[in-house]
Amino acid sequence: MPSRVLDEVMDVAAGGVALFLGTVRDHGEAGKVVELDYQSYVGLAERNLLEIEKEVLRKWPVKKIRIVHRIGRLRLGEVSVAVALSTPHRAEAFEACRYAIDRIKRDVPIWKRETLTGGKRVWVAGQTMGG
Repeated sequence: MPSRVLDEVMDVAAGGVALFLGTVRDHGEAGKVVELDYQSYVGLAERNLLEIEKEVLRKWPVKKIRIVHRIGRLRLGEVSVAVALSTPHRAEAFEACRYAIDRIKRDVPIWKRETLTGGKRVWVAGQTMGG
C-alpha cells in the first residue's frame, strides 16, 4: 500500500511529499496485542475520508492527496492507515498530513478491537479509530 499511495500523489510541481503510515503495534493499554480488528460504517467512513481529502485541498496548496484505511483483521506490523500528499513546500506537506490523520482519528467511524495474548478481545475506548 505505501508505494501505491506515494505513486498516486507524486507531482512534478511539488517539492514536498509527506506520507504517514499507521501500523499495528504489539501492545496497547490492555496488554500485549497479537492482532487488531477494525470495524466501521463503511459507506459513511468512505464519505468522511473523501471529505477530509477535500478539506485538506481547500486549506493547503496540496497538489494531490490520497487516504486509505483498511478494515478487518490485521497482523502485527501491517499498515492500517496511510495518508499521502504532495505540496509545493515541505512545511505545508507536514502540516496538512498531520491535520488529515488527526481528523481521521477524531471523526471517521472506524473502531479498533485488540486481540490480546490468551485470546481476550478488547475494544479501544475513547477514540474513533486507533493508530
